[in-house]
Amino acid sequence: MATEIVINVTAHETRVALLENGSLAELHIEREFEKSIVGNIYKGRVQRVLPGMQAAFVDIGLDRAAFLYVNDICGTDLDTKALLQVFQNGHDDLDVPQEQESMRPPPAHIEDLLCEGREIMAQVIKEPIGSKGARISTNISLPGRYLVYMPTMNTVGISRRITDEQERCRLREIVERIKTPDSGFIIRTASEGASEDELIADRDFLLRLWNDIQQKMQHAPAASVLHEDLCIALRAMRDLLSRQVRRVVVDSPEMYRRIISFIETFVPQLSCAVELYNGDRNIFERYGIELEISRALGKNVWLKSGGYIVIEETEALVVIDVNTGRYVGKGNQADTILKTNLEAVKEIAYQIRLRNIGGIIIIDFIDMERKADRETVLNALQEELRKDRAKTTIVTMSDLGLVQMTRKRIRENLSGIMCDTCPYCEGRGKIKSAPAVAYDLLRSIRSDPRITGARTVIITVHPAVASFLYEEERLALEEIEHSSGAKLVIKPDSGYHQEKFDITIH
Repeated sequence: MATEIVINVTAHETRVALLENGSLAELHIEREFEKSIVGNIYKGRVQRVLPGMQAAFVDIGLDRAAFLYVNDICGTDLDTKALLQVFQNGHDDLDVPQEQESMRPPPAHIEDLLCEGREIMAQVIKEPIGSKGARISTNISLPGRYLVYMPTMNTVGISRRITDEQERCRLREIVERIKTPDSGFIIRTASEGASEDELIADRDFLLRLWNDIQQKMQHAPAASVLHEDLCIALRAMRDLLSRQVRRVVVDSPEMYRRIISFIETFVPQLSCAVELYNGDRNIFERYGIELEISRALGKNVWLKSGGYIVIEETEALVVIDVNTGRYVGKGNQADTILKTNLEAVKEIAYQIRLRNIGGIIIIDFIDMERKADRETVLNALQEELRKDRAKTTIVTMSDLGLVQMTRKRIRENLSGIMCDTCPYCEGRGKIKSAPAVAYDLLRSIRSDPRITGARTVIITVHPAVASFLYEEERLALEEIEHSSGAKLVIKPDSGYHQEKFDITIH
């Protein structure tokens, strides 16, 4: 697979695009005024302990207190899921020795582990999203190029994406031998083929970094940062760069020099793949990325056959609906439906990854009567999702063609980064029609006791509502004037929300 990384740098924003076979597969955005804090390590102070939720609120110096679950406190859980939770940035699918899964300590209680006012070291594992504060863990993980150092866990894990069993054994044997006592490492996907000297150099770098963080912990005040992760462009070099990446193209001379320096330190064999872009056009326009971004913000996505998918995002879950649209097929109906669903599978997996959709996802495929067709579609979806670096879990398809799945959510999705809730409809996607608002208005006037005896009633409304009242409900206005003795004056105001109206009585 031909893979490229394209980086666009401006004074206010850095964007990193991962292209696979010329198509945008992933987009990462970081703005100067809202840099990502995932991976940052803080010295925090416990504000509140909540035994009922088995969690605590911790002040780490952000606008909102961070949230700490009991299972994210070091020493409380050692299973595979916990190990995956503490390392988020690389999305490496982790495999740990079987013996580790039997090493779980008895369940701990938050009130036995923390008290209000206690100072702790914690790492952000999930960005603040919406009204929720950041999620933190005291299980610290420090990612390098080949390894992730876990000073609070005595284990060695390895990425499942390394499939060669001989290579897995080689890497595990080296890391078991070079690791420090009572600490652990995750062997990252990028370590496949790495020499022992390269792994040792990565280990030494991470140990020096951890010692520096420990020194800062002793002297820094509470609610302060101890360690900040790399900028997004260098994180891309650490987490996305692999032997499959044909080249890296960046449009900033300064960032180009920083990337060259980073690669020469960690992956010198790939330094020749970095290019400085000097074209007149915006680099994202040159590679067709701007168009793909606009498409990724739309609700409807058309398929080549004429079918389409609809993506509806809510706070709790995301629903994806598949429709045949203009596609009528050439064979029988079952074959047409199967072909549309299979085409939709590729687009759905692509859009989920590109939009960075996380949490609960419900996919409503077109109903398939044949069980074999449902299994074919489900297997195709599982195969497409293997390209995704984020962890996904699929539940078997129901008889109605519904697939339930989850995708690990770490950062805000693309629409959350690039869009605001519509101030007009307040996120509903619809507003009351002009007739509905007009009838609300007429009911309000009729029920207002101040109307009787008034000389003039000024009604300020949106022009669409005013037009409906004049054209369709003039008789109703005249009836109110006759019964109340007041003169009704309709005042259109284009600055008014269509659902808003004001009644002023003189």
